[in-house]
Amino acid sequence: MKLLIVLTSHDKLGETGKKTGFWLEEFTAPYYEFLDAGAELTLASPKGGQPPLDPKSSEPDAQTETTARFHQDEKARQALANTVKLSDVSADDFDAVFYPGGHGPLWDLAEDAHSIALIEAFWKADKPVSAVCHAPGVLRNVLIDGTPLVKDKRVTGFSNSEEDAVGLTHIVPFLVEDELKKNGGDYSKAADWRPYAITDGKLITGQNPASSKAVAQALLKMLGGAEISK
Repeated sequence: MKLLIVLTSHDKLGETGKKTGFWLEEFTAPYYEFLDAGAELTLASPKGGQPPLDPKSSEPDAQTETTARFHQDEKARQALANTVKLSDVSADDFDAVFYPGGHGPLWDLAEDAHSIALIEAFWKADKPVSAVCHAPGVLRNVLIDGTPLVKDKRVTGFSNSEEDAVGLTHIVPFLVEDELKKNGGDYSKAADWRPYAITDGKLITGQNPASSKAVAQALLKMLGGAEISK
């Protein structure tokens, strides 16, 4: 079972002068779910190398069992520091793709031609596409035969009320909930900050950081028949 994890390379929070990037828990929870299931993991980002970490995801109240494990895991930290360039990966080499969130993907991955083409290739090959929190926003420009991938599919992602709660509604380039709806997605959500993940066919989406593990488990369940790579 070979899985691709695609992270953001974008570190600027709009014009605020503050930093953003990927959200640590949204990477670590799935990373260890996949790793402990025996998956072979490849990490990629648009620029390659070390992806920027949203500094808020390193604050004490954002720490979890998996973030603590990551900080003690030199092999994982080295893997993250040396992501491959997104332009160098092919859907042919993987069984599925997963996108962690954080605000960064709204600026780069949502518009990145390589990311868009990659998701389209996974989809056309009938391979699972999964994303959590802000990362379902990377689907906004993905078209399958001219139709938005999310059209008529049950989806979730970071809600407008959650974006309001973190005070970034007028900073982000678009709102994930609005964009999924605009593209014809059948959007639903749980209460703010509660775990919520939806599977519709080969598409798996999660609402917020707390949903990361559920998305990973849904992906592993979907790949249950896949042979573990040695």
